Amino acid sequence: MIAEAGHYALVLALGLAIIQSIVPMLGARWRDAGLMNVARSSALAQFLFVALSFGALTMLHVTSDFSVVNVFENSHSLKPLIYKFTGVWGNHEGSMLLWVLILALFGAMVAAFGNNLPLSLRANVLAVQAWIAAAFYLFILATSNPFLRIASPPIEGRDLNPILQDIGLAIHPPMLYLGYVGFSISFSFAVAALIEGRIDAAWARWVRPWTLMAWIFLTLGIAMGSYWAYYELGWGGWWFWDPVENASLMPWLSGTALLHSAVVMEKRNALKVWTILLAIITFSLSLLGTFLVRSGVLTSVHTFASDPSRGVFILLILCFFIGGSLALYAWRAPALRQGGLFAPISREGALVLNNLFLTTACVTVLVGTLYPLGLEVLTGDKISVGAPFFNLTFGPLFVPLLIAVPFGPLLAWKRGDLLGAAQRLFAAGVAALIVVALVWAWAKGGAALAPLAIGLAVFVIVGAAVELIERIGLLRVPFRTAMHRAIGLPRSNWGTAFAHAGLGVALIGIVCETTWNSERIASLKQNDIVTVADYSVKLESLIQRQGPNYREQIAQFVVSRDGQQVGAMSPSKRNFATRGMSTTEAALLTRGASQLYISLGEAGADGAIAVRIYYKPLVLLIWLGPMLMAFGGLLSLSDRRLRVGAPKPAKASRDLQPAE
Repeated sequence: MIAEAGHYALVLALGLAIIQSIVPMLGARWRDAGLMNVARSSALAQFLFVALSFGALTMLHVTSDFSVVNVFENSHSLKPLIYKFTGVWGNHEGSMLLWVLILALFGAMVAAFGNNLPLSLRANVLAVQAWIAAAFYLFILATSNPFLRIASPPIEGRDLNPILQDIGLAIHPPMLYLGYVGFSISFSFAVAALIEGRIDAAWARWVRPWTLMAWIFLTLGIAMGSYWAYYELGWGGWWFWDPVENASLMPWLSGTALLHSAVVMEKRNALKVWTILLAIITFSLSLLGTFLVRSGVLTSVHTFASDPSRGVFILLILCFFIGGSLALYAWRAPALRQGGLFAPISREGALVLNNLFLTTACVTVLVGTLYPLGLEVLTGDKISVGAPFFNLTFGPLFVPLLIAVPFGPLLAWKRGDLLGAAQRLFAAGVAALIVVALVWAWAKGGAALAPLAIGLAVFVIVGAAVELIERIGLLRVPFRTAMHRAIGLPRSNWGTAFAHAGLGVALIGIVCETTWNSERIASLKQNDIVTVADYSVKLESLIQRQGPNYREQIAQFVVSRDGQQVGAMSPSKRNFATRGMSTTEAALLTRGASQLYISLGEAGADGAIAVRIYYKPLVLLIWLGPMLMAFGGLLSLSDRRLRVGAPKPAKASRDLQPAE
C-alpha cells in the first residue's frame, strides 16, 4: 500500500500543479485577489503531497520492499542503512522525484515567505513555477514511475551501483539539485515580470535572495562533487571536464553573472534587459544539464537514464520552456525602457565587464560540451573535446576577470576613478609581486607561468582585504573607531570580500596541485618501500575483510618523513558480488592543506599489488575556496536589506512602454 499511496500522492501533486498554473494567472489578469491567493495554498499543498510521495519511496527503500522495481534494481537487504537512504536518489526515477521535491520546496518557500511581494507578481511567479512542476510530474508518471510493482517479487535486490555507495552521495546530489532547481525561481520571476510588465529595481531586490540561495547550494554541490570524484574514483583528479560536470558549471557561471547584474539593476535601475535574459538563460542551462544527464545521450558515472522515450520527453520540456520564455522575452524586451546611465569606468562598468567574461566562459564550455554531440548527430563521427581545449579557452578568460575583481568594489557608482582604485590596490600589487618572486625562487620545475598565477591569486585575496580596510578606514581613523565601523558594516560587504577571496584561494590550490603534483606508480610486496616527494611509504600488510554487502582487500601502509612516522594509510579494493563490480577506496593523509593519496590497482600472480601514490600540495585549497565563496554568499543572504524587500519608488511608473 505504501507504493500505491506514494503514486497517488504524486498524481494529486500533478492535479494541484495544474490548478496552480492556471487559476492564479487568471486571477492576476482579472485582478481577483481570491483567485490569486489560490497560488499560495496550492503551492503549499503541492509540496506536502510531493514530500509524502518522496517519503513513501524512502520507506520502501529502508524496508527493502523488493516488490517495487525501483527498490529491486537499486537496493540490497544487507546494504548499510545510510546507503538505503541515499539509494533513493541514486537512480534515475528517485533522482527525478528529488528534483520535483526541491522544485515544490522552492515554490512553497515563495508562498510562505513571499508576503512582501505584490499579490499579482507572487501569483504569476507561482503559476510559472507550477508549469515547470506539472511538466516534470507528467514526465515522471509517464516514463519514470518509481512506484512500479513486480508481479512475482524476488527475495533479494540487485544492489545500488557500488560507486554510489559513499557518504558523498548523501550530500552531493541534494546540494546540486538545490542549486540547479533553485534557479527555477529566478526564471519564474523573470517570466512573471515579462507577463506583468513590472521590471524595476524592486524586482531585482526581490529576486536576488532566491538567486543567491541557489548559487550558494550550487557552489557547494559542485565542490562536493569534485571532492567525491577525487577520493572515490581513484584517479587522483578533481575535475575532468566531463560533459555532466560542465552541465553543472554552466549555470554556475551564468548564475554568478546574474547575481552581479541584479546588483546593478537594484542600485542603478539599469541592465534590465540583460538581467531578465540571464535569469532565463541560467535556468535554461539547468534544464539542459537535466537533459544531458537524464536523456541517455551521455555515458558517464553521473548518468542513469538509457530509455530514448525519456530523452524525447525531456527534450520537449526543454524546447517548450526555453523556446517559450525566449519568445516571450523577444516580444516584450524591445518595449522595455532602460534605466540609469553610467560611465564605462564605474562600478556598473566593472560589473558589466564581469558579466562579459563570465558569459563568454559559459559559451566556451557550452560549445565544447555540445559540439561533439551535435557532430555525432549530424555526421555519425565521434570526437572527444577534453581538457586541452577547455584549458586553452576557459583559463585565459578568467585571467582578466581576476585582475578586474579587486577593482570593482573600489569604484564608485555611475562614475569611478580608476587611478584612485589602482592606488588603493598598491599594497595588493606589491604583495602579489613579492609572492611571485618567492615562488619563482622556491619552485623546482613546473610551468613557468605558475608563479604568476599564484601572484594573481594573492592580488585577488589581498584586494578583497583592501576593500574592507578602505570601508572601515582602518589606516585613517583610530583602531577603536575602525572596529566599530567593521561591526556596523553591512553583511553583504563582508560577503563580497569572502566570495572574492575564495576565488583566489581556489586558484592557489589549482595551480599548486596541477604544477607540483608528484606521482609514483609501483608494484609492491609486503615490506616494500617507495618514496614520493619527501615521504617514504611502506607496505606493512595485505588483509581481507568481509563487509556488509562486499568483500574487501585492504593494504596497510606506514608513512614516514625524515625517519619519523607521520601516519598510517589503508586504501582498499571492494568487490560487490551482487553487481559483479569492484571499487577503489583511496586513502588520504592530510598534512596541512596538502595530502598524500594512495589507491590500489590489481594484484599480480606473484602476490604484489599495483599501487598509485600521489603527493598533492595545497590540494585542499581547491575546495576551501568554494566553501569561502559559499560562506560569503550566506553572509550576503543574511543582510537585512535582502530580507526587508525593496523600498517603494516615490513615483509610480510603468517599465513597459510602446516601442518607438
